[in-house]
Amino acid sequence: MFGSLNSYFSNDLAIDLGTANTLIYVRGKGVVLDEPSVVAIRTEGGPNGKKVLLAVGADAKSMLGRAPANIQAIRPMKDGVIADFTITEQMLKFFIRKVHESRWFSPSPRIIICVPVGSTQVERRAIKESAERAGAKQVFLIEEPMAAAIGADMPVAEATGSMVVDIGGGTTEVGVISLGGIVYAKSERVGGDKFDQAIIDYIRRNYGMQISEPTAEAIKKKIGSAFPGSEVLEMEVTGRNLAEGLPRKFTISSNEILEALTEPLNAIVGAVKSALEQTPPELGADIAEKGMVLTGGGALLRDLDRLLVEETGLPVIVAEDPLTCVARGCGRALEEMDKLGNVFASE
Repeated sequence: MFGSLNSYFSNDLAIDLGTANTLIYVRGKGVVLDEPSVVAIRTEGGPNGKKVLLAVGADAKSMLGRAPANIQAIRPMKDGVIADFTITEQMLKFFIRKVHESRWFSPSPRIIICVPVGSTQVERRAIKESAERAGAKQVFLIEEPMAAAIGADMPVAEATGSMVVDIGGGTTEVGVISLGGIVYAKSERVGGDKFDQAIIDYIRRNYGMQISEPTAEAIKKKIGSAFPGSEVLEMEVTGRNLAEGLPRKFTISSNEILEALTEPLNAIVGAVKSALEQTPPELGADIAEKGMVLTGGGALLRDLDRLLVEETGLPVIVAEDPLTCVARGCGRALEEMDKLGNVFASE
């Protein structure tokens, strides 16, 4: 009886702890939180003074590149794994509290968190421990391609091959799934962040201008593309001229961004091709028939599906609402825990 009471009071959560964004799915409510994985910390009383949590999420992201010396905006996740343990724990605590704000007593939910396929045992334990210290009663881990496939409504439990390509902020996960298990998975440390960095480097090389990460992200979203299109889009950008040291405006076109993104895009295409090479022929036949599904924020890059169609010759489908796909998959794994028991990852 106490067990059922407990489950009535504690809201179980599924968390997509991403490099760029953290999403939380609450049992029975769907995705209730989608915030950038950024934490702002203020140092009081000199450089070695006390560190105080100033802001988390969207408020902290607006401080990136704009903060004074005593305020640091930190992204505690790097390449899909924890780079700063204590700050990740603070961030998780903040988000869990935000989701549970209307409760009289502090909740101790069961939590499912997704981890990159290529993460080591140490990295997985770090994620598990930080969730436990943030107040979780039990922590389950699920691998990202599995969560993405469940979220994209793919028949993961059937004896048929499903291929999913999840392009996040820090990593690209390619997975081939059949009978509720991962047949082949590869994690490539290329994602939205590498796209932004490639744009920054390209503009510094070709224009002698320094631009910030948020500007590079805005360029990528507005005129970035993965395949030469019929129309050429242009955008005016402000950056710092490295020779003069002064802010200057300049115009950049979508063809130049395409050239800038060549290297990270090739890495993603390479990961997809090597996954197809390693897939057993029977499952390969299923994938050739049904195609692969793109999820994650990177799937929103214009014409990325066309690039993969050209390179592999297979049908490519972009999942609906790719940004929340992994979180929704985690949520379904949470709700159907008894049915999907074998989808969870071990440490």
